[in-house]
Amino acid sequence: MSTGRERVAADAQARGIDVDIVERPAARSLEEAAELLGIQPGDIVKTLVVKRSDDTFVFALVPGGRKIAWPKLRSVLQVNKLQLPDASVAFAATGYERGTITPFGSTTAWPVIADATIPGRRVSMGAGEHGYSLFVDADALIAGFDATVADITDPE
Repeated sequence: MSTGRERVAADAQARGIDVDIVERPAARSLEEAAELLGIQPGDIVKTLVVKRSDDTFVFALVPGGRKIAWPKLRSVLQVNKLQLPDASVAFAATGYERGTITPFGSTTAWPVIADATIPGRRVSMGAGEHGYSLFVDADALIAGFDATVADITDPE
């Protein structure tokens, strides 16, 4: 059985996307994580698993310091009901534990919706395994997953 990190690296390679996976100590906050990685909090992108009412999922890419704006995301997806499933459902949908979730190497390739603030920079995200982060060019990430870019967040 391959590690989450190995799944992430293999998927990135298959998509032709360069990623750097770095080991990092556990952080208690977004600010602490950013400091450990030497980046701004907004450059850390959370991958949130969002469940639709038909039991399908999407990945919402949300930068640090921002939160999903539910009316905006519902509008983009043209649905009237969405929810954040509990950790066990997210794990079943992706093969990753909360805090490590990434579209890379997910057991199911769900659609990716990236917040409009993400393009044009290098971002850090979960690497499929606790204690690691990956760095990737956001534009390559968006192209590699054919992600929808839309305004789906508000400041926290």
